[in-house]
Amino acid sequence: MQKRATRSTVSHLLVLAVVLLSAGCATRPGSEVLQVTEATVPGAQVVTVYAATTREREAPDSNVFTNRRAGEPNYASFTVSVPPNHQPGRVEWPTEGVDPRTTFATLSQSILTRESFFDRVAASPEAPRDVIVFVHGYNSNFPEALFRLTQMSADAQLEGAPVLFAWPSQAAVTGYVADKDSVTYSRDALADMLGELARDRRLGTVTVLAHSMGGWLTMEALRQLRLSGQDDVIDRLTVVLAAPDIDVDVFRAQIEVLGPLSPPLTVLVSPDDRALLVSNRLGGNRRRVGAIDIHDPRVRKAAREANVAIIDISNLEASDGLNHDRYVNLAALYSRESGENTGAPMQGIRRAGAFVFNTVGATISSPFNIVGEVLAGE
Repeated sequence: MQKRATRSTVSHLLVLAVVLLSAGCATRPGSEVLQVTEATVPGAQVVTVYAATTREREAPDSNVFTNRRAGEPNYASFTVSVPPNHQPGRVEWPTEGVDPRTTFATLSQSILTRESFFDRVAASPEAPRDVIVFVHGYNSNFPEALFRLTQMSADAQLEGAPVLFAWPSQAAVTGYVADKDSVTYSRDALADMLGELARDRRLGTVTVLAHSMGGWLTMEALRQLRLSGQDDVIDRLTVVLAAPDIDVDVFRAQIEVLGPLSPPLTVLVSPDDRALLVSNRLGGNRRRVGAIDIHDPRVRKAAREANVAIIDISNLEASDGLNHDRYVNLAALYSRESGENTGAPMQGIRRAGAFVFNTVGATISSPFNIVGEVLAGE
């Protein structure tokens, strides 16, 4: 039986490898893209991202982060230039050297202490300052997560502070099990960071955007906050889960402990998400929340009862070949169509139910009102 289970797991990992390779991914970036360049060009956007991570530093005086687990969180900041030729929803990676005219470029970086991290996040000439926390997903290295948050911040013309919570993903196709252990390892640190941000009265809205396996990490951190009586923290958070890699039954149990949020917890789903299909197989054919079908009456009923807003974003273009990264285009739509910028582009809709995102005539204003066709929740 054990041999059969092992053989099955290996088989599923091979399926995952084939799916990811078929997506046509180029060689992934490494720490070389974080080397500082002093060159700047007219028309480039400059974004400063603050990072808290449970990754271990390669060296004490280095902002190169490994896939090993740190004994305590590390903190840093990065100022990144986004090129004038930037296309919304994309990261222009350096391939033959960093060139601020055509690629993302790191202009500066700093090693921060815990105290200086929270001070810099809150520092603003106009208080209170909004914050968006990005929790990345499976198979992601540090530069990928950092530049993804930079891209979304630039596309949304974010006025608040972008904060990356980076956990020690193996950044490898075969690292699924190790990654699941690493998010479990990181939930105390995420809960602690969210508590500090939520209680800082220098800050305004604290929005959490969690992708894929980062959604499981976020839900576990929120569950932990609720069980430890930190309701005041949860009350200040707005939470969006994008393609969450969470077993449906596990999610139901998490919701039962967490209870209703205001605004409602927002879940972005795509039934044709191929990455979650493979995750489903790895998990013993257990449905993943990020791939549920909102046309199912049971889903609509459950969304209303749990006070959750479930939004099908299948109409958005994906760039990863797996239909797993559609969420990255929402920031650009917000900037282009809202006509205003509150500094928190993904605040969640104000009522529970199941909805379809319609890119034709959709608006994302006040706040994140991306509903095209209402299926439930009226």
